[in-house]
Amino acid sequence: MYLIFIGPPGVGKGTQAKRICDHFSIVHLSTGVILRDEISNNSPVGKSAKTFIDVGQLVPDDVLLKMMSGRLAQNDCNNGFCLDGFPRTITQAEGLERILTNLNQSLDAVVSIVADEEELINRLVLRGSTSGRTDDTPEIIRQRLRVYRRQTEPLIEFYEQQNLIKAVEGVGKITEITERILNTLV
Repeated sequence: MYLIFIGPPGVGKGTQAKRICDHFSIVHLSTGVILRDEISNNSPVGKSAKTFIDVGQLVPDDVLLKMMSGRLAQNDCNNGFCLDGFPRTITQAEGLERILTNLNQSLDAVVSIVADEEELINRLVLRGSTSGRTDDTPEIIRQRLRVYRRQTEPLIEFYEQQNLIKAVEGVGKITEITERILNTLV
């Protein structure tokens, strides 16, 4: 099974992606983890990404796509994967399509987890108070939600046109949400 998980900050993408990966015995791929691995391994892609990260810039699409191309070509992805945090833009989604075509793979579904904005803000503020994360303040959270709406939300329409979107309500117990996702995937 080849999946993408998308949704706004605080909706539980990472938690649900891991649970679904465990259920289907597929690889959970988080771009943040892959980037950190590439940088710590001092790979050419990692070195390139580090030059942007070190000055507070986003890693450009071409560098991310090169990194993802190498990662998706690894043997552990042959039976499936779940992408968490990638793609974030239409350009990245188009690049991902080219990568998958080259690998003779195609997406089975794009799971879009949705929740009310106030619910997300409350969750993230609570997370910030318990985890010590400095980016979980109401002002920063609202800014992250605006960035998500502007950059990533267009992916929903992009994948709807391909009949891949599976929208799932992200409010409730973790196990209930996992069950909702599994029900949309069968």
